[in-house]
Amino acid sequence: MSAFDTIVIGAGMSGLTSARMLADAGQRVVVLEARDRIGGRMHSDRSAGFPVDLGASWIHGIDGSPLWDLVQALGVPTIEYTVGSFQVGGRPIENFDGEGRAMDDTATARWIADVDEADRLLVEEIAGSSSGDTYLDVTERALDRSGFSPERIDEIREFFRHRVEEQCGAWIGDLDAHGLDEDAIEGDEVIFPRGYDELPRRIGAGLDVRTETPASRVARSTDGVVVQAGDTEYTADRVIVTVPLGVLKAGTIEFEPALPDAVAGPIDRLGMGVFNKIFLQFPARFWNDESYVIRALGEAGEHWHSWYDVSAVSGLPTLLTFAAGPFGRHMQELPDEEVVADVLRALRRLYGDAVGEPRAHWITRWGPDAFSNGSYSHLAVGSTHHDHDALAGPVDDVLHFAGEATWGDEPATVGAAFYSGHRAAERILGRAVDLGEFAAGITAREQKEGR
Repeated sequence: MSAFDTIVIGAGMSGLTSARMLADAGQRVVVLEARDRIGGRMHSDRSAGFPVDLGASWIHGIDGSPLWDLVQALGVPTIEYTVGSFQVGGRPIENFDGEGRAMDDTATARWIADVDEADRLLVEEIAGSSSGDTYLDVTERALDRSGFSPERIDEIREFFRHRVEEQCGAWIGDLDAHGLDEDAIEGDEVIFPRGYDELPRRIGAGLDVRTETPASRVARSTDGVVVQAGDTEYTADRVIVTVPLGVLKAGTIEFEPALPDAVAGPIDRLGMGVFNKIFLQFPARFWNDESYVIRALGEAGEHWHSWYDVSAVSGLPTLLTFAAGPFGRHMQELPDEEVVADVLRALRRLYGDAVGEPRAHWITRWGPDAFSNGSYSHLAVGSTHHDHDALAGPVDDVLHFAGEATWGDEPATVGAAFYSGHRAAERILGRAVDLGEFAAGITAREQKEGR
């Protein structure tokens, strides 16, 4: 038996944030992590001599972002990369039509105007939607009202589907009509040339983190909690569960007594999407030097729709594309060589023989990952924005939940994980935790230890 003030289950961004804040307040805290590393869905692979972010990559909107404030306070370098929100314009994008032909300036301008008009109609349809309406329902109504030709409608329909898949990891017909309401981006977006998991690694430095220690049971009573992990029982006054929604939905952690409907209901109603990454590193660049994104519209982009130029991280020509939703679930079951070959076929439809054989590749498979069972949460049909925050609890004042799925303002983001960990720590301490002082404490510890 091991006794603590607070047990934290999960060493991702939310778990380490709450654990750090509680430890800084003088609590005895232990973090139980199922993986052999910290970071959770923030995972930077540095085996090639440079970081490849296999999990989270972006801060989506730095204006008014406490997460961005933390990044600046810690002196973490970033690169401005404002297209991760799947925008249609605003940065150099190479667009190709349904036949795989490069679009000129006139065609691109019309395309951007078409999407802007369809989005304007879509906002109206969402506002007038009824309970049970899907995002597919409201997009089809908007397209019906657009007056566009069938060909232009098909291109926008494809764009809407991919936007949902990239933002939510879900099929457009499984997403609630309000599923992208929280998707507004304020300010630029940034990526991390040293790897995004620098944040959880620096926050978690010095904490008592037990890796390869998956929790299997959480029992609560008026006396506190007992957490079973392997052959060891950990006791504490309270516990913060920060595992991904997919793990909660799978039931791999037993709760005694069973969770009340106030928490169990949101777990059941919210969706867990699949969003996988494919990085291809090429011997030579074949796309325009100034382009942020390559985007295939209509039939040419049915499966592989967008490629993001992330060469700035390694200094080598590298494209990142995504397989999400039902297509992502299919692709993650295939061997690497089949996935790479399929991506190359799509690129060669656009660029022909200029597309060389990749010299390296990285492919993620978050769906079958037993410690996440998916990539991030979304608003499935039948759920509401309230479900995200209701999932946080607490239950009987001893059981708390944190993580991106528990933060209603911007779920499915690192920011949501950070803010929810902060909220859990404040609820346990019964007082505010200043984020500026939190960042200063991390820096002070690093200076004291010579890091």
